[in-house]
Amino acid sequence: MGNADRNESDVIFILLGFSDYPDLQIPLFLVFLVIYIITVVGNLGMIVIIRINPKLHTPMYFFLSHLSFLDFCYSTIITPKLLQILVVEDRSLSLAPCVTQYSFAAICVVTEAFLLAVMAYDRFVAICNPLRYTVVMSQKRCVLLLTGVYTWGIMSSSILIYSLLILSFSGSNIINNFLCEYSALLSVSISDKHVTETIFFILANFNTFFTLIIVLTSYLFIFVTILKMNSATGRYKAFSTCASHLTGVTIFFGTILFLYCVPSSKSSCTAFYSVVIPMLNPLIYSLRNKDVKETVKKLMDHKICSQ
Repeated sequence: MGNADRNESDVIFILLGFSDYPDLQIPLFLVFLVIYIITVVGNLGMIVIIRINPKLHTPMYFFLSHLSFLDFCYSTIITPKLLQILVVEDRSLSLAPCVTQYSFAAICVVTEAFLLAVMAYDRFVAICNPLRYTVVMSQKRCVLLLTGVYTWGIMSSSILIYSLLILSFSGSNIINNFLCEYSALLSVSISDKHVTETIFFILANFNTFFTLIIVLTSYLFIFVTILKMNSATGRYKAFSTCASHLTGVTIFFGTILFLYCVPSSKSSCTAFYSVVIPMLNPLIYSLRNKDVKETVKKLMDHKICSQ
């Protein structure tokens, strides 16, 4: 019997979260609340800084502003619900909000993976073909690349959601996590999962390894180009332009690959991936970026002078 044949309100998912650590509920709530505030301020602040500084109106920062937007959205989809289940006894969700949470989270994750690949391509063009950079990474091409990234993120998520909605679930389902994620929903289904597992396997591997190949190929050419430079100053300057992105990519894909290899590492690793990474990205890109730091300093000086 599929979900269409039964009342969806009868299907309940209970998120256990960090219920194994009752004494840590309040401390965890405070930690995740601080992380969420930093995430929101950092990512929205990055978007504002890029918008108001004409020096930052370049393809690299155009993509970075959308990376911050995705991190903000992803964190807002996940963290408020995490904060809620840490302080309330009722940790249940019906089918619709559970699938909706996963749907928007999947859009953000897939889109971010492909956006990071596009940013790697942008750095490849900037370092390996600097004379053609403004032509290759024109405003029109940047918009087309970004449109393709968002479109595939939505399409990929829609396919995954469809593969979940064809499954059947019993009345009450225990999820040993703080969010509705694919493998958890799949594990509590009472119907045949072969088709759903196949769809997920194909899409997840395509999205992960296709984007990873683009990133690794781009950086292979970047490193070869940098090593061929005669000037040590030129090598340092070239490497510094992609150091922040390389750090962000390493953390993002490193965590994904760790989850692939150690699927049993539930809440703790998922918390790092879902809550901490969106906070780290604006810190990584701002701390190593001279233009961003200068803009922040000017804003702070203006605020002090106005007072």
